[in-house]
Amino acid sequence: MARVLLTGASGFVGGHLMRELLAQGHQVDALSRRDGTDALIQAAGARAVRGALSDPLSLDRAADGVDAVFHCAADTSTWSKDKAAQMDTNVDGTRRLLSAAGRAGVSCFVHTSSVSAFSHLVDVPLTETVPQRGGESWVNYERSKYLGEQAVRESGLPYLIFNPSHVLGPGDTRNWARLIMMIDQDTLPGVPPGSGAFADVREIAKAQVRAWQSGMRDEAFLLGGQHASFLELVRAIAVHCHRTPPTRTMPKIVLQAVGQVSQALSYVTGRMPQITPASVALTCHHLQVDSTKARTQLGYQETDLQRLLEDTLDWMRSEAMIRPKPV
Repeated sequence: MARVLLTGASGFVGGHLMRELLAQGHQVDALSRRDGTDALIQAAGARAVRGALSDPLSLDRAADGVDAVFHCAADTSTWSKDKAAQMDTNVDGTRRLLSAAGRAGVSCFVHTSSVSAFSHLVDVPLTETVPQRGGESWVNYERSKYLGEQAVRESGLPYLIFNPSHVLGPGDTRNWARLIMMIDQDTLPGVPPGSGAFADVREIAKAQVRAWQSGMRDEAFLLGGQHASFLELVRAIAVHCHRTPPTRTMPKIVLQAVGQVSQALSYVTGRMPQITPASVALTCHHLQVDSTKARTQLGYQETDLQRLLEDTLDWMRSEAMIRPKPV
């Protein structure tokens, strides 16, 4: 049994990773900033360790004595107002954590990056050998994930890097859950013309733990899933939610206008917009991910999209995030 430090335990991927590490018999020290997160962590069977990515001294205390660091904490916002905070979390926070891990002498730094490090500027199917272009992107989230990942690669620490694609599954309260709630509430302004690869959060957690336990080091893995257009995805969700499925996508130029207006209004209201220019860019992109390396080396599984949606929506119904199934 190993002792590991985990960041992002209260989040979507991090929560699943915490439970997978515990299920494999490891001791998990989970970084926490508040009492509510402490309770969630302790209820799962992990130990809450008070600290923050902005506080180097707290990171030194948290990393002391651990065998490995699993870094899942990230700011996934596409709102331009969040740019500075996002860079501090995703880039500077990662660097602070790497420094603490180095001083503690950990044996491996396991980093949850994203396909966004490659950027929507890449228009070929992704493999691990495709050059990343996140550093060139105007989308701040893509730039921040690219820079954070590069910090890991350049740290000198033994590492494992994972680049998940579009992540679905039980436990999502923010990212794709927002799209599902808009479909359920009939408030989705239009379907973007892009496509994506939809990965199962449970399989992502298993792959990370399996790679680390195997002793692999200094490797990166793309973790994709079943490819589908966003029209296909939205139609499938609409059917599950007993809503009328859309029949066509909205032109990119119209979505861009909606995103610009929504973001401008958000600076007046102070509320995060549902659609931003950055989110439009990401959802108008055609993302294809080749997970061959993860499948062959880690036994990574790509869950059937229909089953993945059913599991996701069933969980959201159990949390009263969307309407219950009609009787």
